[in-house]
Amino acid sequence: MRHGAASGTRPGATPRREPVPAPSEEPEEEAATCPEDWPARPDPILAMNRMGSFDWDLDSGRMHMDRQALAVFGLRPERFDDMAATASAQMPRAERDRMAALVKDAITAGHETYAGYFRIRRADDSLRWTHTQGYIRRDAGGRARRIFGIVRDATQELSDTTARREQASELRRRTTVVERTTAALAAARTVADVLDVLREQDGLVRLGADSLVVGLLEQGRIRLVPDGPTGGVIDAGRHTRLDDPYPMADVVRTMRPVYLEDAESFAAAYPELWKQIAHLRPGAAAYLPLVAQGSPIGSLGLFYGGTHHFAPEERNVLVALGSSLAQSLQRAMLYEQEKDLAQGLQQAMLPRTIPDVPGAEVAVRYRAASAGRDVGGDWYDLVPLPGGRTGAVIGDVQGHDTHAAAVMGQLRIAVRAYAAEGHPPATVMARTSLFLDELDTDRFATCLYAEADLSTGVLQLVRAGHLDPFLMAPDGSARRVPVPGGLPLGLSSQFGALDYPVSTLELDPGATLLLCTDGLVEVPGADLDDGFAKLATQLRTGPRDLRLLADLLTTAVERRGGEDDVAVLLLRRRATVGAPLYGGRLQQHVAPGDPRDLAEARRMIRSAVRSWGAGSRSDDIELATDELVVNALTHTEGPALVTLRVLTGAVRRLRVEVEDSSSALPRRREADAEGQSGRGLMLVDLLADAWGVEARGAGKCVWCEFEVRRPGEEVAGPGPAG
Repeated sequence: MRHGAASGTRPGATPRREPVPAPSEEPEEEAATCPEDWPARPDPILAMNRMGSFDWDLDSGRMHMDRQALAVFGLRPERFDDMAATASAQMPRAERDRMAALVKDAITAGHETYAGYFRIRRADDSLRWTHTQGYIRRDAGGRARRIFGIVRDATQELSDTTARREQASELRRRTTVVERTTAALAAARTVADVLDVLREQDGLVRLGADSLVVGLLEQGRIRLVPDGPTGGVIDAGRHTRLDDPYPMADVVRTMRPVYLEDAESFAAAYPELWKQIAHLRPGAAAYLPLVAQGSPIGSLGLFYGGTHHFAPEERNVLVALGSSLAQSLQRAMLYEQEKDLAQGLQQAMLPRTIPDVPGAEVAVRYRAASAGRDVGGDWYDLVPLPGGRTGAVIGDVQGHDTHAAAVMGQLRIAVRAYAAEGHPPATVMARTSLFLDELDTDRFATCLYAEADLSTGVLQLVRAGHLDPFLMAPDGSARRVPVPGGLPLGLSSQFGALDYPVSTLELDPGATLLLCTDGLVEVPGADLDDGFAKLATQLRTGPRDLRLLADLLTTAVERRGGEDDVAVLLLRRRATVGAPLYGGRLQQHVAPGDPRDLAEARRMIRSAVRSWGAGSRSDDIELATDELVVNALTHTEGPALVTLRVLTGAVRRLRVEVEDSSSALPRRREADAEGQSGRGLMLVDLLADAWGVEARGAGKCVWCEFEVRRPGEEVAGPGPAG
C-alpha cells in the first residue's frame, strides 16, 4: 500500500507491502459528518480516553473510521479521505511494514483475528503507542474481503521507560542514517555517484521521505534531478530560474531551508507551483540549501505522503545531511571538471586520424581508465617514412595526471619528427630519450618503435622499457615476441645508456603485429604472464577483422574494470597477389665489438634479400654484404651503417652500402695462401655485378649491386667491377 498520491516507488524498485492502518467501523454517513464539539485539532487527551472502531474494505482500500478512531490517529474528519493509505501515513515506515506483514500472515494462515501494537506519529512529531485488534471476514470461497475492528491509545499501557527508549531509538536511527549516508558520500566520485547514494536503501529516503529531488546550480539556472516514479512530482531534466516563485529558487537565493508540513501550507506558500502539481496530491515537503564554502551550489527537496511535522531534532538531522551532501556534490563537480579537462588535453595530444598505409590494414584504440579522475600518458602513432616505409609507435609516460598527458604530446611529436627525418630506429629512440631528459621533468616513459617495410615484411624494432610486441600468424596463432630492449626514455639519457639494440622480424603476408600499453594485460594482484596468456587467447579466438578485434580487446578491459589507460595498435600486412611490391630501404647500425649487432645485421640482410625476390642470388648477396661489414669493423675504429635498397628501372638491382667513419679507401689485394685476410674485396668483386667506393663526408661508403630477376627472368652473371 502506498502513502498517498505524492509517494511512489522508483521504476524497477520492489513495491512496498501493504501497511496496516488502524481500523474503523463507522457507517459512511456518520464518518462524513463532523460533530460540533470536535476540536480544531485532534486532542491527545481525547485519544488517550477513547477507543475507536474501523471498517476496512480490502477490495477498494476504503476505510471508514469513527471520530474516536480518527482522534487516536490524529486525523481531522474534514481532512480524511476514507482511504486506508491516508491513515497508514500516520505510522512510521517501519511500523507500516511490520503491521502489513502481520495482517498478511493472518490472512494467508486463515486466521479470523489479529492483534498488535504499533506507533502513531502525532502532529507535534511525538510517537504514541496504539493497539489494534481486527476481525477478518471472508466470502464463501474463503477469500478475505473485509476487516473490521478497534483501535485504542496504548501509551499508558507501556512503561515510560519503554516510550523513552523508543524515542531514543528513533533518534539513533536517524543519526545512523546520517552517518551511513555521509560515509557512502565520501566514496562517491561523480555527481551520478552522489545521487546513487541518495537512492540507495540507506539513503535519505530512510528518513521517511517518499521521493527526493536534487537541484544543481548551473549557469544561473537550477537543473532538477529527481528520484521517484516517472511522471512524479518533478520532471527529469527540467530547469528552474533563480527568480521563479518556486521553493528551490527561494532556498538557493536565501540559503535557508523551507519546510512545508501539509498540502495547505504548500499551496499557500507556492501557488504557482501548486497549480502544476496539485493533481499529484503532494503532501509535506522539505527543501534544504546545499552550501559549499559559503556559496550555494543547489538544493535538496524531500517529499512526504500526507502531513509531516518537522520537529527541531529532525530539522537538525536534515541540515546536517544537506551540509554533507553539498560538500560531496562540490567535490564531485570539481572532479568531473578536472577529468573533462584532462581527457580533453589527452585527446588533443593523440593523432586525430591514422594515415592509410599501402599494403597494410591498421586499427587503433584508446580507452581511458575507469577509475580515478586523472588520465595517463598512453599514446600510439603511425608515421609515414621515406621510401614507402611505416613507423608504428606505442608509448606510456609515467604518471596519471595532466602533466603526463602534456609530456606524452611532446614525446609523440618528437618521435614523429626524428622518424620522419629518416633516422634509423635506434637513433630515433636515443634522440627521443635525450629530448625527454632536456624537458626538465621528473617523468620517464616507455616506448616501442617498429619500422616496417611492408613490401618485404621486414620489421626493425626498438624497445625502451616497454612491453614486448605480439605477432599473430595468418593461421590465427599468436605469440609474444621477446625483444631485447634498453632503459625507458629519459632514464637511458641520465645513465648514459643510449645504445638501443635493434631486433629484426619478418611479417609474413596476412600476419599481424600488435603493440599495446600495459593496461591491456595488467590486472592488480595477478601475474603478468597470466595477462599475456589471456591476450594470446583473445587474439587466437577473436574475430579476424582488425577493427572488431580491437573492439574486443578494449571491451574486455572495460568489463573487468581496468584501472589504467589502454592504447592498442594493430598492423596487418596484406597478402600480396601476383608480383611482390618492390622499393624501400632498410638500415642497420653495427657497433664494433658487439656480436649482437652483427647478428641482427645478418638477420636483416637474410630476411630482406629473400623477401625482395633475390632468388638464387640470395646467398651471394648475404656473403658479400657480410664481408663488407666485417671489413669496416676490422679496419676502422667506429661503427658501420648497413643500408639495403632496391633500385628499380629497366634492370632491377639490389644495392648494398656499408658506411664507416674512415676516409682511407680500401683496395683489392691478393691474399697469400697462408694469409687470414685480403679476400674480402676479392669475394665482393667475384660475387657482385658492380661495386665501388664513395666519399661520404668524413668517411666513406663501400657499395655493391646485384641484378635481381623477376619471376621467369634470367639473371646475368657478375659484371665487371665498378
